[in-house]
Amino acid sequence: MTQDDPRTLVSTAWLEAHLKDPDLRILDASFFLPGSGRDPKAEFDKCHIPGARFFDIDEVADHRSDLPHMAPPVEKFMSRMRAMGVGDGHQVVVYDSQGLYSAARIWWTFRLMGQFDIAVLDGGLPKWLAEGRETEDMPPMIRDRHMTVRRQNQMVKDVTQVSAASKLGDYEILDARSAARFRGEADEPRAGLRKGHIPKSKSVPFTELANADGTMKSPDELRALFIAKGVDLSKPVITSCGSGVTAANINLALERIGKTDHALYDGSWTEWGAFPTLPVATGDA
Repeated sequence: MTQDDPRTLVSTAWLEAHLKDPDLRILDASFFLPGSGRDPKAEFDKCHIPGARFFDIDEVADHRSDLPHMAPPVEKFMSRMRAMGVGDGHQVVVYDSQGLYSAARIWWTFRLMGQFDIAVLDGGLPKWLAEGRETEDMPPMIRDRHMTVRRQNQMVKDVTQVSAASKLGDYEILDARSAARFRGEADEPRAGLRKGHIPKSKSVPFTELANADGTMKSPDELRALFIAKGVDLSKPVITSCGSGVTAANINLALERIGKTDHALYDGSWTEWGAFPTLPVATGDA
């Protein structure tokens, strides 16, 4: 049973009850890895939660960087949100088509921009559809809305900061990729990357944060999971993954247990794994 919190996670029942709220804005942030053969925008056009707008993770990004879907500059984020009719005073709910995958990245992006009235839909579109709730294929009516942005720089880390944290051990660095990728036993989905993980980081696969139905585990279960993974919750946390998308699920889980001193390594393994001068660890160590 979801503990509804409009700043972290809300249930499908909560969203259905609030669908007609004039200041509710729903975002579909579906995303697929390269080579999946799936088109999230095309799927959105065919079926989405009523009133939803499509948030393109690859477009609302910093295209000055060679790395994929890096956090957008403030001005770009503001202009894109205005065009989507999302702004000050809105309660935002974001979901994706896999349940617990890419929606948390947009939750984190909004928080990076100083917007905190945003929640992830627990279980996402799969749970919404499984429960027979309403969908549509019509584009929403959009009116411009101004958004005030105050970037929270402490919520994002770059490669230099992560390298220092790895050497000093003053942060817990948590890796959301699969255990096999963390250990260096599985190939990376992006070509040209080394296999393994950031030294002194710990494996917390984002899939383990979820129940069988795709909803997020309870705060008590999440805390127990972090402890079982050897995470020292008294330290601040940096999250990482393949390209900065699924890492945000760990940030969301930490927020759910009341831990607020966490940041996300935006370049993640796509950046670290491509630098031959950065150290790489393999195995469980």
